[in-house]
Amino acid sequence: MASAVTLLTLCVTPGAAQELSWSGQVRPRFEFRDPVGDGASEAFTSMRSRLALMMRAERGLSIFIQPQDVRVWGGESHPLFDYSADGFDLHQGYLRLNPESVSWLTATIGRAESNLGGQRLIGSVDWVAQGQSFDGVRLEAEAGRTQWTVLAFQINDAVDPDITQDQTLFGVYTTVRDVGPGALDVYWLNDRLSSTDNSEHLLGGRYVLPGAVTGRAEATIARGTRSGDDVAAYMLGVRVGTRFAEDRLSATLWYDYLSGDDPGTPETEVFNTLFATNHKFYGFADLFLNIPANTGGAGLQDLAAKLGWTFSDRTNASMDIHTFRAAAAASLTSSHFGEEIDLYVGHRYSAQLAGSIGFSQVFQAAGLEEIGRLDGDMTWLYVMLNATF
Repeated sequence: MASAVTLLTLCVTPGAAQELSWSGQVRPRFEFRDPVGDGASEAFTSMRSRLALMMRAERGLSIFIQPQDVRVWGGESHPLFDYSADGFDLHQGYLRLNPESVSWLTATIGRAESNLGGQRLIGSVDWVAQGQSFDGVRLEAEAGRTQWTVLAFQINDAVDPDITQDQTLFGVYTTVRDVGPGALDVYWLNDRLSSTDNSEHLLGGRYVLPGAVTGRAEATIARGTRSGDDVAAYMLGVRVGTRFAEDRLSATLWYDYLSGDDPGTPETEVFNTLFATNHKFYGFADLFLNIPANTGGAGLQDLAAKLGWTFSDRTNASMDIHTFRAAAAASLTSSHFGEEIDLYVGHRYSAQLAGSIGFSQVFQAAGLEEIGRLDGDMTWLYVMLNATF
């Protein structure tokens, strides 16, 4: 890291060729959820404000800095005397090198968002106000039909007095284009905790089929150790969809299976989605945003049907219907978690401003109450504006 800082200092000097560009975002979102614990309802407005500076210098060097403020309206104790900005943070801050002499290689060093594939295991989680970013190094390379990503992230470091153990994440993600009519992803990830017997390896593949009928099939197995126990977990997913009516209507069917734990076996069999963007997959109401914690260790089956409408270049809508069940119901009297209907309407007012409205209704079944996740039907509503430049 010291060498990287030295290089940055040498390149950003008076008189050196530099190209500066600014970008920003203000994204307020009102949400209403009923119930939220003990049968109560909740309504609040959260807001994310970001300001970013990109500097492109000579010899393939660029520098990106993006602080952000995340807050709930009325979250400060006083509009005048509370100016602590508790939610102010550095969301991204990195240098990126892509030298002409090795134009096939790009190195990103610092704090940055990272998305792998469909974000089933590693994603930026843009839906949540704070988003997700990682400290470390990411290398990207092109070689023929293949694209390689190598990452080394420091998730936690016990040098910080508030952190008790080191946690690292290593991985290799490869995409091979033109495998039949589609593209094939193959990947390996290693999530490791230093002070416990915890080193989990995930090995998987993903095939994406474009065209009139689109498809996705993927599978991931997890092995190694988690909290001292051997891991034997897996995830399977399949999706098929098509568009019609001059591409204005779309229909998609998909099924996901995330293995659950059987208390009668010595292995840990519940699948851990690591740092995934789960909001994209398991219902917009975010009952299963944190897996396996939100499934009570029982895993998850998600069978979904999705319909989409494009009314114009500016307006679109969708309806998703999910049915959720546990993957391993050994400790449950019912494996049925429930159903969820998600409705969405989005409209782009201008190049800088877009808005969206979403509504979700969850029909609770006995399994959700047994794992302590939800003890009745739930309604969720949001209205969001997204202004960018």
